[in-house]
Amino acid sequence: MPGQLDPYETVDVYPKATGFVKAIRVDRGSRVRTGELMAELEAPELVAQRAEAQSKLQVAEAQFAAAKAKTDADASTFERLKAASATPGVVAGNDVLVSQKAVEADQSQIAAAQQTAEAARQAVRSITQMEGYLRVTAPFDGVVTERHVHPGTLVGPNSGPASATPMLRVVHIDRLRLVVPVPEAYTADVLPGGTIAFTVPAYPAETFSGTVARIAQAVDVKTRTMAVELDVMNKDGRLAPGTFCQVKWPVHRRTPSLFVPAGSIGSTTDRTFVVRVRNGRTEWVDVRTGLASGPLVEVFGDLQPGDEVAVRGTDEIKPGTEVRATEAKSASS
Repeated sequence: MPGQLDPYETVDVYPKATGFVKAIRVDRGSRVRTGELMAELEAPELVAQRAEAQSKLQVAEAQFAAAKAKTDADASTFERLKAASATPGVVAGNDVLVSQKAVEADQSQIAAAQQTAEAARQAVRSITQMEGYLRVTAPFDGVVTERHVHPGTLVGPNSGPASATPMLRVVHIDRLRLVVPVPEAYTADVLPGGTIAFTVPAYPAETFSGTVARIAQAVDVKTRTMAVELDVMNKDGRLAPGTFCQVKWPVHRRTPSLFVPAGSIGSTTDRTFVVRVRNGRTEWVDVRTGLASGPLVEVFGDLQPGDEVAVRGTDEIKPGTEVRATEAKSASS
């Protein structure tokens, strides 16, 4: 059966920030490691935005410090007035109340200043993170198979001439997926863990193998096939993703099968049959065909091992015809 080798992992690398390509360190065919720097972008406006955000953060922190100092001073004054008010006639009760309300107002100012400072801090952190996006790194170990940008190219997630095209494509080829569309009739005994042999056009004299790893468990209604994936180890990198394969798929039956020569199967507009000879007379036996094995075809029907069938199945031999059967040459020889 036909199959196709796909990368185990593949990703199109898009920029997360708008900028110009400053340098690109990889090209088609380059091997990369996880986290390796592949390209650098430059965006001068981000530097200005970070400086502005840091300035706002310093102002917010200064305001928070001033509010805290004022609160501490007012709290100290309130504590002294409260202590003095214990002696009758020394401090007016209204002065103590005014001082207490001033402390409560200062505490509200502190909370507001703290929130403002935290918002400014988050703004600086966000811009710093955006600057980190100017360094494009490899998401996993793999090979660069496509490159669409060069130094000076404007790139970005939502703007620029290359916005619809990825900067790079990285694929993982040390391990491949062999995708085989298995016909519906052969899916009953597909089990994970089985070893399947296959060949590729690049190495016609060699046979490779893969292990059944994933089964779709659903039949595609358009093709009447079920996708089965095999894991193929490719440490030496000889097999390339996208390669067309010929897969030698093993087919098992839960019970023994009967085979007849391909020419023994006849058909009319409404039935498929073989001509069986019993007691010197012919009879038509309706059958369903299965797999072919050389000159033989698997059949299912009211047949038993040892039954005699005509080598040529044709509607010219009517049921009940008296015949004298002779043994034909074996179809498998």
